[in-house]
Amino acid sequence: MTAIDNFVLAISNILYQPFVVPLILIAGGIYLTFRCKFMQFGMFKEACKVITEKPHEGGISSFGALMVSTASRVGTGNIIGVSTAIVCGGPGAIFWMWVTAFFGGASAFVESTLAQIYKRKDDDGGSKGGPAFYMRDALGQKWLGIVFSILIIFTYMVGYNMLAAYNLQSTFAVFGFYHEGSTPFVIGLILCVLFGIIVLGGAKRLIHVTEVLVPVMGVMYVIVSLIVLAINIPNLGHMFGMIFQSAFDFEAIFGGFAGSCIMYGVKRGLYSNEAGMGSAPNAAARADVSHPAKQGLVQMLSVFIDTLLICTATAFMCLSTKVDPAAYNLEDGPNAAGYVQDSLASVFGAFGPAFIAIAMCFFAFTTLIGNYSYCEGCYEFIIGREGSKTELIIMRVIASILVLLGAVASAGLVWDIADMMQGLMVITNVPSILILGSIAFKCLDDYKKQKAEGHNPIFKAADIGLKQKTEFWN
Repeated sequence: MTAIDNFVLAISNILYQPFVVPLILIAGGIYLTFRCKFMQFGMFKEACKVITEKPHEGGISSFGALMVSTASRVGTGNIIGVSTAIVCGGPGAIFWMWVTAFFGGASAFVESTLAQIYKRKDDDGGSKGGPAFYMRDALGQKWLGIVFSILIIFTYMVGYNMLAAYNLQSTFAVFGFYHEGSTPFVIGLILCVLFGIIVLGGAKRLIHVTEVLVPVMGVMYVIVSLIVLAINIPNLGHMFGMIFQSAFDFEAIFGGFAGSCIMYGVKRGLYSNEAGMGSAPNAAARADVSHPAKQGLVQMLSVFIDTLLICTATAFMCLSTKVDPAAYNLEDGPNAAGYVQDSLASVFGAFGPAFIAIAMCFFAFTTLIGNYSYCEGCYEFIIGREGSKTELIIMRVIASILVLLGAVASAGLVWDIADMMQGLMVITNVPSILILGSIAFKCLDDYKKQKAEGHNPIFKAADIGLKQKTEFWN
C-alpha cells in the first residue's frame, strides 16, 4: 500500500507544478472569461431565470440537472476540503479558491454548452452526453473520449467516493464512542448499504433524491454560518485581514509552492467546484432545454453556489472564530475535521461538532450519489453500447464496496488519488474546450441576439454555421 501511495503522490506532485494543472486551469479560465465577455457578471441574472424553466413532459429540467451536478460539487469538499486548504495552505487559500471559481464559471459554461450541443438520444427518450461525446464528434478523437471516460470512472467512483466516505467518518472522531479500529468500518458499512440501495434504483431515482436533499442541505448550512458570523462580528476585520495578507504573501508562496495557499486554493477549489474538469457536462447534457446556452448558464451558476456560497460559508465560519488553524496542521496529517468542529464548538458548544457530523452525512451522501451518476454513462461510451443489467449491477456493487474501503483507508492515500485523478481530467478536458470554444462563443452570441429581439431563444445548429450533424439541433 505504501508503494501505491508513493506512486500516486509522485504523479500528483508533477501535475501540480505551477506550469501544469494550475497554469492550464487558471489561464484557460481567464481566456474563456475574456472570450465570453465576462458573462459571470453580465449573465448572472439570466442564469437565475433559466433555472425556473419547465422541461417537456418526461424530460429532465435545468433545475434537475443542476441539482445532480451540484450534488457532486456541493459535498465534503465544501467542509473538509475548505478546512484542509486553510489548515495546510493558510487563510489565503480561500482567496485563491474564489479566483479559481470566478474564472472557472466561464469554463463551466463552455464545457456544459458543448455537452448540450453534442448530446445524443438515449433509450428512454431523453438525452445523454458529456466531454467524451464532444471529443469524439467535434474533435474527431474517439480514443480521447474513451480515455476521458475511464478517467471519470476512476476519479468519481474510486477517488472522490472513497474520499467522501473517509471525510464523513473522520468527523465522528471527536465523539466518545469513536474507536479507530472499528468505527470507520461500521460507518463505512452503513454508508455502503444506503448508497447501494439508492444506486440500484437507477438514474431517475438519483435525480429525485438530489433535487430534495441538495437545496435543504445547502440552506441549513448557510443559515448556521450566518449565525456564527453574526456572533463573531467583532472578528470580521481581522478575518479579512488574515485572508488577504496570506493570499499575497508571495515570499512564502514561491518559497514553497507545493504547500502554498495558491496551490491549496487551486487543488481544493477544483475538488469542490469541478469547473473545467468535465464532470458536470455529463449532467448538463441530460437537461431538456430549448437552447444549449441555457444549461451552460445554469452550470456556471452551480460553480458560484458551490464555492462563492457554500465554501465561503465554511471558511468564514471557521476564520471568524479565534480557533488557530495552524494548530491542526499535524505531522501525521491535517486534522481538518477537528478544525471545523472546534470552530463551531467555540460558538455553539457540544452542538457544533454534532451539527458538522450531521451536515457531513447529508453532504457525503449526496456527493456519493452525484458522483456515481456520471459513471454508468461513461462506461457505456467505452463499450459502445448500453450496459446490460448484469454489467450495471456489478458496477453498482463495486461502487458500493469502494465506499466501504474509502471509510477505512488512510487519509494520505484517498486525498492523493483524488488530486491525481482530477488533475488528469483537467489536462484532458481544458485543452479540448479551448479548441472547441468558438462553437460555445457563437452559441452564446446567438442566445443574446434572440433575447435582445424579445424571443425565448431556440437553437438551430445552422444558425451558428455548425457543420457537424447533431441529434437535437438540426
